[in-house]
Amino acid sequence: MSRRVAYQNPWIEILHDEVIRPDGQPGIYGVVHFRHLAIGVVPLDAGDRVLLVGQYRYTLDHYSWEIPEGGGGFDESPEEAARRELVEETGYSGGHWRELCRAELSNSVTDEATILFVATGLEAGTASPEGTEQLQLRWVPFDEAMAMIGRGEIADAMTILALQQLALERAAGRR
Repeated sequence: MSRRVAYQNPWIEILHDEVIRPDGQPGIYGVVHFRHLAIGVVPLDAGDRVLLVGQYRYTLDHYSWEIPEGGGGFDESPEEAARRELVEETGYSGGHWRELCRAELSNSVTDEATILFVATGLEAGTASPEGTEQLQLRWVPFDEAMAMIGRGEIADAMTILALQQLALERAAGRR
């Protein structure tokens, strides 16, 4: 097996691997290696509303409603990275946090993994988004966020995973 870097930037590397396939024949794999862990948080208020972040997604050329999410360094704890992203994108901080779930986002071509959290009892503050982000914030009742998934208004995988995991917990009597 051989591996070479076909492309790289601060966020990803694209690897070209020459391999021997399971059938014994030569083959190739293209792997998108992510240099950060994907993290996200479902912020919930006392009224059972979810704080969604709206932003234009360059890669898909459309606007997207999502939970606050971003990248965490492998040298920082996932929860600290999620707390940092929440403050950066929304200004909200503090509260009670717990891990919701872990997932692999597109494991046929990438090694991107995510850890998702839920946070309650948050305090408002001032957001400081990155220069690439022009964000809108919107509090939505939890049931409406689930309906938005059903209508295709929320299509972001991490958001769907997190909200559906929370819905499963609720259906099983866990909160």
